[in-house]
Amino acid sequence: MNNKFSQITAKAKACKKLKFTSLAHHINKDLLVSVFGELKRNKASGIDEVTVGEYQANLNSNIEALVLKLKSKTYRPKPVRRVYIPKPGKNEKRALGIPSTEDKLVQLGIKHILESIFESDFLDCSHGFRPNRSCHTAVKELDKAMMTKPVQYIVEVDIKGFFDNVSHYWLQRCLEERISDPNFLWIIRRLLKAGIMEEGKLIGSDQGTPQGGVASPLLANIYLHYVLDLWFEKKFRKGNRNYMQQIRYCDDFIVLFESQKDAVCFLKELKERLAKFKLSVAEDKTRLIEFGKRAYQRCQRNGTRASTFNFLGFTHYYGKSRKDKIIAWHKTAKENLCRKLRAMKGWLRAMRVKAPFNEWIPILKSKLIGHYNYFGVSGNYRCLWQYYRKTVSLIFKWVNRRSDKESMTMSTFINYLQFNPLPKPRIAVNFYAFRQTQ
Repeated sequence: MNNKFSQITAKAKACKKLKFTSLAHHINKDLLVSVFGELKRNKASGIDEVTVGEYQANLNSNIEALVLKLKSKTYRPKPVRRVYIPKPGKNEKRALGIPSTEDKLVQLGIKHILESIFESDFLDCSHGFRPNRSCHTAVKELDKAMMTKPVQYIVEVDIKGFFDNVSHYWLQRCLEERISDPNFLWIIRRLLKAGIMEEGKLIGSDQGTPQGGVASPLLANIYLHYVLDLWFEKKFRKGNRNYMQQIRYCDDFIVLFESQKDAVCFLKELKERLAKFKLSVAEDKTRLIEFGKRAYQRCQRNGTRASTFNFLGFTHYYGKSRKDKIIAWHKTAKENLCRKLRAMKGWLRAMRVKAPFNEWIPILKSKLIGHYNYFGVSGNYRCLWQYYRKTVSLIFKWVNRRSDKESMTMSTFINYLQFNPLPKPRIAVNFYAFRQTQ
């Protein structure tokens, strides 16, 4: 299967105007069996309540029946089960759509095929849900721009309810730029219009790609590639000599400008552009700020506070190095740090009565390592230690709440940590290596 995808990718790279006419036959038994291992066993099941393990019990027969339905066009995706989870640091809730195991499998097959076609088309400004790209590559790109480019203004943009408002019509038009196989497009339409099951009621889905779907992030990237990325690169900035750069992680993006006039113009034209595709910006979360080395120097002279902004869980700002040079800094956003500590507190509170201390410590270690792996960027050492110390304090607090009597004294606890140390904060992503080459 990898060889087939490589051939598709080679053709897509060789000719940017090539349209693929025969793709549906690639969603066969071999592909579905090979991608089945990518399904996560611990994820929630759809409305049919069939888990990955249960589906695997009769994997060959289930996939053969699925392929037959796809070929005969009798495939009917089940409505996704809608659940709500709290938005990070907010009182609002985010809607997630959980497909059935069989539909997840079909989406995985579609994802691999679409990725082999469109990955070569995507621009460097896009970092979300792509091979060899991540939040860290986006933050690195931002760090590079802050250090080496004439950044003077930044536009933060939030697209209002993006995943819920993606137009199926325009999404198909985007897909048709590279695909003309009606059978393959029929499968995607079926998945998009499967409907939503909420509190026992079936709700039609005339628009949107529910968050939680395996293929939704890739479809979002394809949509924004044509709606936003190409428009910005080929039309808005074309012929303009002033510096401007977009950095996007799925539907979360910022744009850096040298000129205030360009930034104001961009915001105006962006709203018009999004309106054409049935999208809009969230006015309360979209803003233009003066941000750059000159703005920082001016604030230093005036004794005022320089502007900062949050992007991908980090607060980005300018500050002084030990050698008194102005450099870019990135630290864990305050609301993210508080949210992570609240989550750790809730987990420790629950675990203190569910399992013995020695059993949940390994899980705690993996949680700490996961935190360091994401937030461990150059210059963020202080916030990592703050998280570590608060966590240690919370451990001691909740260990001693297991009963009315004190379970462990402070000296006993310190002695335990000496022989069973928790992972210490570390920097996982180094920006200074790049800076030293400049």
